[in-house]
Amino acid sequence: MLGARPVERAGAVAYDLRREEPGDAWEVEALFDLCFAPGREALSSYRLREGVAPLAGLCCVARDPDGVLAAAIRYWPVRVGEAAALLLGPIAVHPTRQGEGLGALMLQESLGRAAAAGHRRVLLVGDAPYYGRFGFSRLDGVEMPPPTNPARVLGLPLVPGAWDGVAGPVGQWRP
Repeated sequence: MLGARPVERAGAVAYDLRREEPGDAWEVEALFDLCFAPGREALSSYRLREGVAPLAGLCCVARDPDGVLAAAIRYWPVRVGEAAALLLGPIAVHPTRQGEGLGALMLQESLGRAAAAGHRRVLLVGDAPYYGRFGFSRLDGVEMPPPTNPARVLGLPLVPGAWDGVAGPVGQWRP
């Protein structure tokens, strides 16, 4: 379980990094609306999330000492072919908090928690130069629903070889 964890940034502001709770949902959605273009929910990754709950144990928020939401990250279960995977995203940092390393911290913390929980692989649609520094690389043979630029489909193995032989279309989670 994700407990509160104080995090310091340059300037000595401490953030509480904690598990997203149901009461956080409206603020998290407002942050995503602020940080992403209008129509974000029309993206193909949102089709994979429809009717599927995010993985509560991996979804995190960061709040400043006044309780103001500074950042949020979510994970969703998906299938790649017949293999289970995590779909990372969205991740957002409030515009007034960007550049402090808060997004990187949330990403590293949540990936560590995903590995500790026994998840094997993570997938996202994003910028390779940014996510590459965390170990993500292009996933050839993994097909996100269109319209998705294949060069932006990235993966990270949480255990060695987790992406070996995994290919095919990305689809909604089915237990």
